[in-house]
This record gives sequence, C-alpha cells and structure tokens, in this order.
Amino acid sequence: MTRVSRRRFLKTALALGVSSVGATVYGWAGAHSFQVSRHKVALERLKSPLRLVQLSDLHFGPWHGEDAVRSWVTAALEQSPDLIVITGDIVDRACSLEREAQLTLELSRLKAPLGVFAVLGNHDYFRRNGTREEGTWHLVAALEAVGIRYLTNTGVQIRPDLHLAGVDDLWMGVVDLGKALENTPTDSATVLLSHNPDLLPDVPSSVGLTLSGHTHGGQIRAPFGVGLHSISRFGERFQMGLVASDPRADGSVARGFVSRGLGTTGPPLRTFCPAEVIVLELEPA
Repeated sequence: MTRVSRRRFLKTALALGVSSVGATVYGWAGAHSFQVSRHKVALERLKSPLRLVQLSDLHFGPWHGEDAVRSWVTAALEQSPDLIVITGDIVDRACSLEREAQLTLELSRLKAPLGVFAVLGNHDYFRRNGTREEGTWHLVAALEAVGIRYLTNTGVQIRPDLHLAGVDDLWMGVVDLGKALENTPTDSATVLLSHNPDLLPDVPSSVGLTLSGHTHGGQIRAPFGVGLHSISRFGERFQMGLVASDPRADGSVARGFVSRGLGTTGPPLRTFCPAEVIVLELEPA
C-alpha cells in the first residue's frame, strides 16, 4: 500500500473542501437567481398572436420568501403579457396565515388583459390545523379573491380563438381530462395546464399545447446540462422545454412545454439548471 505523506493528505483534503464549498456556493446562487426564457410556439386555430407568461414551482416557504416572489412577479409584469398562468406548487409546505397573507399580497400584483390562471401542484396539497380546508382550500380561496382563477378539471374560453383548460394534480388530486376539455370548441386553439408533465401521453392531440412544471428541470445537473435525477417516470424525456408524446396511430402527437420552475425543493441548490420565468409567444400555425 502506498503511504501518503501528511502534507499531501492535507493538500488533497483542502482541495476537496474548497471544491465542496465552491459547489455549494454555486448551487446556492443558482437557487436564488433566475432568467427570463423566451420561446415561440405555433398553434393551429389560433387567429392572432398572444404573449403568455408562465410561472411555475414557486415553492414559497423557508428558502424562497416574499422578496423572491416579488422579483418573479415584477419580471412577469415587465413582459407585458396578454395572459399569465401558474402551473402549480405555489407553496413548498404549510405556512402560517401571516406568511400566506404576504404571499397573497405579492401575487395579487399579477394582472393581464386575458386574466391570471393557476392549477394545483402536489405541494399545494397541505394541511393546516389538521385539515385541507384550512390549508389548501384556504390558500386557493385567498388567491381567487385577488384575481387568480384556479382551473381544476375545467376550462374557460378566454378569447374567441383560444380555450384554456386545467387539470388537478396527477399525484395528489383526481385528474379528469374529459371534464376539463368537455366544452372545448373545435374551431379554437386549446392550451392545457397540468402541473405534472407525465400526463402528456394521455392528452388528446386536439390540445395544441400542455404547460407543465414539477420536474424543476432536474434542479441539480452536472456540467454541460447532464441530467442526474428526474422525478418524471419518463426520465429526461419530459424534463424541460418543448416536448412531445409518442406519435399516435394517425401520426399526431401531444405537444407540451415544461418549465424548470422558479423555486426549489429539497436542498435549496440549483446547478447548470437556471430557474426561469417563461415567455411564450403563441403564433398562428
């Protein structure tokens, strides 16, 4: 066995320690910064362009508080969106009524000509004082009172050429795609909100685009964007960005867009996977 000198051992230990501290600092900085990501998507049956801003996975809680939410809301408003959507996990866990009030105050600033809509994520299902009525449903009621409309297995015609629908969370709720899409006109484009992208293979190709979050893009990735972990049962396939289901018998596919989100869950770290406010320029196909 090769004997290692004390000096060499200490130098190696120091190098490893510095690398570990550096990686932690980099990950912490990544978890507390974000970028605005812009994408163009063509939709069939859309008659005129529309700018949509998507916020996802805020995970308001111990690591991402009022200041973070304020900066995300400001960035969203600076894009002059026609429509704003929030694709779940607004909170990370149960919080006090005082903190919920602060969150509601910050999110009440979200305004857009065609409205602000949201769906539930798995973290949005929480209990306060032992009940979901004082937890999840209290928060939903507070946010709806300031103009954020939840779409839970339902849809709404927001423009003659655009129908917006939303489903419950795939893990914690009860998804009913048929109910969500039952009043969808055949002569307008349809956008579906689903927190979890794993629903995409079940989404009919008549839906022009499904917007999701949940995966955080992997959150902690290796250099060059190499994925290390995914909570999607499809692995990297539905991890982030523009995605699509397998072709159906008629050759059609269901298209989706998966946001890397804004907050974090688990360790408050992000590496090689920037948080993002999404701006989608929807255009007629």
